[in-house]
Amino acid sequence: MIRKAFRMKVNPGASEEYERRHRPIWKELEDMLFDHGVRTYSIYLDPETRDLFGYVEVEDEDRWNRMAATDVCRRWWRFMRDIMPANADSSPVARDLREVFHIDRERAARKRNQGTDGGPVP
Repeated sequence: MIRKAFRMKVNPGASEEYERRHRPIWKELEDMLFDHGVRTYSIYLDPETRDLFGYVEVEDEDRWNRMAATDVCRRWWRFMRDIMPANADSSPVARDLREVFHIDRERAARKRNQGTDGGPVP
């Protein structure tokens, strides 16, 4: 499983509309996300700065990247373009974030069960 995080932004005065457009997202967009290996996807909004923090778990980086070429993804980008900063292709301006800390109960339990030899844990 690959964890990804990124930041985006909502235009001034558009936070409520951003939330409205995500409740719910289009069914075909949800289906496409799942078809491209998304396991879970959350977006958080900081109302003071209008920053968006996205967190997604994907099965495969290539499948995640191929979503951008789908018709439904491109239509969603065009639909959202008027309420958030966008690139020339209508994709949202986004900055990937680097993970600096992660804790996982299942991984820790596997490590305890394998011993403490310091070797890698799958």
